[in-house]
Amino acid sequence: MQRRVRTRAIAVVSALGLTGVLGGCGVGGGSSEVTLRLVAADYGTGKADSSEKYWAGLAERYESEHPDVKIDVSVYSWNDVDRKVKEMVDAGDPPDMAQIGAYADYAAKDMLYKAGDLLSIPVQADFVSQLSTAGEVNSVQYGMPFASSTRVLFYNKELFDKAGITPPRTWDELAADAEALKAEGVKYPYALPLGPEEAQAETMQWLLSGGGGYTDITGIYSVDSAPNVETFAWLKDELVGKGLTGPVAPGKLDRADAFEAFAAGDVGMLNGHPSLMEMAKKKGVEFGMVPTPGAEGESEATLGVADWMMAFNKNGNRDQVGDFLDFVYSEENVLEFSREYDLLPVTNSASRAMAASDRDKELKPFLDQLPTSELYPVGNTSWAAVNAAVKKQIGKAVAPGGSPAGVLGGLQATATRAENVE
Repeated sequence: MQRRVRTRAIAVVSALGLTGVLGGCGVGGGSSEVTLRLVAADYGTGKADSSEKYWAGLAERYESEHPDVKIDVSVYSWNDVDRKVKEMVDAGDPPDMAQIGAYADYAAKDMLYKAGDLLSIPVQADFVSQLSTAGEVNSVQYGMPFASSTRVLFYNKELFDKAGITPPRTWDELAADAEALKAEGVKYPYALPLGPEEAQAETMQWLLSGGGGYTDITGIYSVDSAPNVETFAWLKDELVGKGLTGPVAPGKLDRADAFEAFAAGDVGMLNGHPSLMEMAKKKGVEFGMVPTPGAEGESEATLGVADWMMAFNKNGNRDQVGDFLDFVYSEENVLEFSREYDLLPVTNSASRAMAASDRDKELKPFLDQLPTSELYPVGNTSWAAVNAAVKKQIGKAVAPGGSPAGVLGGLQATATRAENVE
């Protein structure tokens, strides 16, 4: 369902902390009014905390200083926003800016401005380095990170105390803890959400903890690599096969349902991002957080996730768009958005401010993971097809009678075909 915010030219400093130099010209002067259209995703859980409010306030502040620029923001749910933008593009009427989940397809079709043609140098340089790099296609940045998060292992302190166990650092310790939790009657000793909602996230978290990933160090898909096959064979044999992942088959368990079960006190441990903290606190669940366990010790890498801002070049307005985005990415605005939705800042300046602030201390475990986080290969236009295939197929790898090598081999074939189409 569309939410529409009519804003009046907000001098926004983006979540990346960039302040307008390149785009600073041409906004305040002249007699003709420019309307910039922005389509954005809703990070709220309802009307009270809808992203509409954030963008409306931002737009109002910007317009007060830029009377010749109006910002017209349409906010959609995550279920609809990417499709809405695609429909606008397919109709030949793209917005000036879109804040959505992926940018690579549009960049590959030469529909986007380069970040360096929009943002002032200080603003572009302020992006967290791995997020900035993830926004590149052929070493040129088109995607501007807007929000980010990492994953840590959440555990239920009460259930752990009752079972007499401590948080795990290795896979073997995790399996032993899960056995102890199962013996105490815990419904989901370890919740393993490999259902279609967000299977790609849980999958990548485990692949990284086993020393693998979707791609190798050169960026080539390596879904069926030996470390990846070993990781899923361990999951199948040591967790799922021993009844340590709960009554719902991992391939049927969605991330949202796993989070709800944790908040209900039915999960011993699971991988989670910052929003799970608020869910658990509201239900009175006392939880702890530790880095993701790895095969031999604490995982050397964790999953990082980013959402993206992009600017379409069809309508022109480059200077006005750049000036607005410099405002969007100011430290103040990035911090405001990150704190409102329990997300990590995408700029170094806002990250430093958050790390130094007592009010943000609960996000510190996630901030600590950011420097070693790895993101999906979002710069590949093939990722959309691979992502969809992972969501549909990966649960079969740990199912009774399933073949980790066979399923991962099939996903590798999908990745290879998708790459060859590019």
